[in-house]
Formats: sequence, structure tokens, C-alpha cells
Amino acid sequence: LALAAMEGMVRDMTANVANLERAAASGFSTATDLADWLVRELGLPFRDAHHVTGALVALAEGKGCDLPELTLADMQSAHAGITAAVFDVLGVHNSVASRQSYGGTAPDQVRAQIARWKEMLT
Repeated sequence: LALAAMEGMVRDMTANVANLERAAASGFSTATDLADWLVRELGLPFRDAHHVTGALVALAEGKGCDLPELTLADMQSAHAGITAAVFDVLGVHNSVASRQSYGGTAPDQVRAQIARWKEMLT
């Protein structure tokens, strides 16, 4: 019964893409991506990466911007080893696209799951 009701709601639903993107980008949603990058690329222990990320979130809050809007100099003020490559992992689109594991949020993974479930449900 719930599935039938949901199907009717989704069929008539219209998404406001601009509002969805704005909401997804708010609240430092890519902070974990930054911490993961610091661990992966700079070899920091996660505890240190978390501390650096927290400092950068505080800096961005103070400047009234989000993490991708900080300058490289801003980033390096928290850790000298940060390079321009950090900007490749920041931003909602980059974050979503980077989730390539099975069932991840990358567009090709989502398409694969849609195809799988359409086949299973028909």
C-alpha cells in the first residue's frame, strides 16, 4: 500500500533542481571529503585531518563562504602541505561523482541501480 502511494506521489512530483543543489551545498557538506583527501593525499592520521578540516570550516564560517570558496592560501594556513588538488574533491558535484563503489552516488552507479531495480520489479 505504501509503495503504491509513493509511486503516485513521485509520478506527479517536480523537483526544483536549483533549490536542491543549493541545499546540498549548504552546511559544509563536503567537509568529510576534505578530511578524507588529507588522509589519502597527505598521509595525515584521521584525527589530524579532522582537526585541519575543523579549522578550515571555522575559517570559512568566519569569511561567510563555503570550503570550495576558500583560497589556496587560506587552505595552507591550516596545513602547509595542502595543494591546489584539494579543490578537485570539494563541491557537491565532485563529492557525489567520487562515490564510485557499488550502490554509490556517482551518476553511473545510480543508473546501474535504477536499471537493476527496474529489471527486478518488472
